[in-house]
Amino acid sequence: MGTGNHHTLLLLFLLTTISVLIHGCVGITGGWSPIKDVKDPHIQELGKYAVTEHNKEAKASLEFQQVVSGESQVVAGMNYKLIISAKDSSQLSNYQAVVWEKSWLNFRQLTSFEPVK
Repeated sequence: MGTGNHHTLLLLFLLTTISVLIHGCVGITGGWSPIKDVKDPHIQELGKYAVTEHNKEAKASLEFQQVVSGESQVVAGMNYKLIISAKDSSQLSNYQAVVWEKSWLNFRQLTSFEPVK
């Protein structure tokens, strides 16, 4: 085999490897993954943020209790889909909130907040 064939094989190998890596990453990006430790202080802080923002937007007075479960999704930053326990006067209910965060920019946005049916 000549030098040209070795270069062709090396190029083919590299292109195949890059293609597998790109397609593998695309499959992972965008999918929701369970949050392993919802008791993590950062996750609880995101839940409290979601309730606070919802209260401002809806002129409500929910009291954050805790994040009970959640999932995360890699986007341009991270989406967190959280099930939050909150109290409205004396009734405890669960709500699903989605918070978009770009931690390196100190950016957070509540993108949805609704009662769990």
